[in-house]
Amino acid sequence: MIAALAFGGGAEAPLLADPGALVRWGLPASTLVVNLSAAGAIGALVLACFAFSQDKPEYGKALDFAAASAGVMTVASAVTGLFTFVSVSNVPFSFDDTFSNGLSSFITSVSIGQAWLGITLIAAAVTVLCFAVRNHTAIVFVTALALTSLIPMAQQGHSADAAGHDAAVTSFGLHVLFAGLWLGGLLTLVIVRRTLDGARIVPVLERYSTLAIISFVVVAASGYVNAELRVGTLAQLATPYGILVLVKVAALVVLGLFGAFQRRFLIGRLKASDKRSLFWWMVTAELAFMGIASGVAAALARTATPVAEKLGAAPTPAEILTGQVLPPELTWTRLVTLWNFDLLWVLACAFALFFYFAGVRRLRVRGDKWPIHRTVFWVAGILLLFYITSGGINVYEKYLFSQHMLAHMVLTMMVPLLLVPGAPITLALRSIRKRTDGSRGGREWILLAVHSRVAGFLTNPIVAAILFAGSLWLFYYTPLFRWATTDHIGHEWMITHFLITGYLFVQSLIGIDPVKYRLAYPFRLLLLLGTMAFHAFFGLSIMTNQGLLLADWFGAMGRTWGATPIVDQQTGGGIAWSVGEIPTVILAIVVAIQWSRTDDRETKRRDRNADRTGEAELNEYNAQLARLAARDGAAR
Repeated sequence: MIAALAFGGGAEAPLLADPGALVRWGLPASTLVVNLSAAGAIGALVLACFAFSQDKPEYGKALDFAAASAGVMTVASAVTGLFTFVSVSNVPFSFDDTFSNGLSSFITSVSIGQAWLGITLIAAAVTVLCFAVRNHTAIVFVTALALTSLIPMAQQGHSADAAGHDAAVTSFGLHVLFAGLWLGGLLTLVIVRRTLDGARIVPVLERYSTLAIISFVVVAASGYVNAELRVGTLAQLATPYGILVLVKVAALVVLGLFGAFQRRFLIGRLKASDKRSLFWWMVTAELAFMGIASGVAAALARTATPVAEKLGAAPTPAEILTGQVLPPELTWTRLVTLWNFDLLWVLACAFALFFYFAGVRRLRVRGDKWPIHRTVFWVAGILLLFYITSGGINVYEKYLFSQHMLAHMVLTMMVPLLLVPGAPITLALRSIRKRTDGSRGGREWILLAVHSRVAGFLTNPIVAAILFAGSLWLFYYTPLFRWATTDHIGHEWMITHFLITGYLFVQSLIGIDPVKYRLAYPFRLLLLLGTMAFHAFFGLSIMTNQGLLLADWFGAMGRTWGATPIVDQQTGGGIAWSVGEIPTVILAIVVAIQWSRTDDRETKRRDRNADRTGEAELNEYNAQLARLAARDGAAR
């Protein structure tokens, strides 16, 4: 870090408002400690959830390390917030009221100050919970809380009024998360190494290796996006910032080679013998290169980028609002040819396809069958999700309410209609190997989730229908709509929410995966029709609304092409009303077909039973009727 700061000039005194050498060098140093301690906490918690056994010493040791890491993160975050205040305000350290009042205002009113306050409080909470909570299931929620500390980090990693803000937030957040998981997992293995007796190191190392491979892919992809945003062109790689990026890339390549060697050679050697010296030498070398990458990353955050992060001197209204240039007029051709890739969903779709294919292949290798039509449905659904989140609709949905509504309808109705018949939960339960050492892998966590009370409540058909239809009104007529439109984190939440609610509703009607409650087919049709009537009424309310939703956003883009904002909004209402009817018809047809097939199977079952028993049930029924008739006759 020190070498990179000296080379890139990240700690040089500015011409104006020098905060002092302590802040110039201390801020990147404290940031580095925050990054490393966050990695330790997250890596230890994730391995505790997915790699370690609760009844073995390794589990408690990992949680102790997570607590210690979170404690260090708490202090380092507070120090980083203090240094940041001095850096941006140029108020020298003192113990008078001016400094304390300024610091108080900074952490309560300024976004970057609020971010560091939030990180500090989350880290403190994680520290306490890691000591207080040892239940395997509860640790998942502690892990989720620890991960939320990365959200404010990602948001302050790129200026909100800079070009490419959304892509930068996504790429930086993914980069920090998976780099932390990668590094923190390796640190955790070092900490718990004395508790991994005998052959125990092999399965734990295999599980960490899988996480490391996933992390390598995500870190490489997110690092490329970050470099492209900040470096710009190949010629800019000759700048100090570009050279530091190349150093970090070189360290990443070496780490990738380490991972390949570990998975292909080292694990097999450990299985054959208990000689661990080579493994720990490899770990030491890998940590050294991770240290290089981490130090350079901390220095890069303080080094001037070749590409200016601020918008131009005279930005357009669209640039001020979105950070992007207003796209050209919408046409059918541009809707197909223009792309705005969302790295989060690009990676999510890629992993969804890869792991689905891996599961199908594992079933076929052991001689089991998996219907080809389920794979076709899954692939079609993932490809449609990829287009909606990265294609032409994603280019225009920030500027046109109609395109936003189209994306909403496809995400909540068409994509689940394709994904649900793919039966991913069933495939996962059949293909993922069962753990026998007391730890919980994917299969164990899925079974626990499927049979939980929360899942039973959410998959209840009535609840799913209420979530599906009610969230429309709750989303568009509350501040949630503004948050999801103007904030990138809100936008990602919106996509996830629409997918989940749509998936739960479709699953309750035509799903194959196991759920606790299933309605009879006549009631499924009634539920579908009632929900869709509610849905159509929502579309009509948008069509007839004469007030513009988010007028200071959709009405302030400065568009000179296309329909006026109010007409475009009414078009969006028409899309909600009309496009939503197409999946409704398809769902109704599928429910009717399933109903018919169920009746046919029941009829065939009864016929086979009659042939096998010689109409025993019918004969017994007739005999019972005869006995009742004889008894009635005797009574008279």
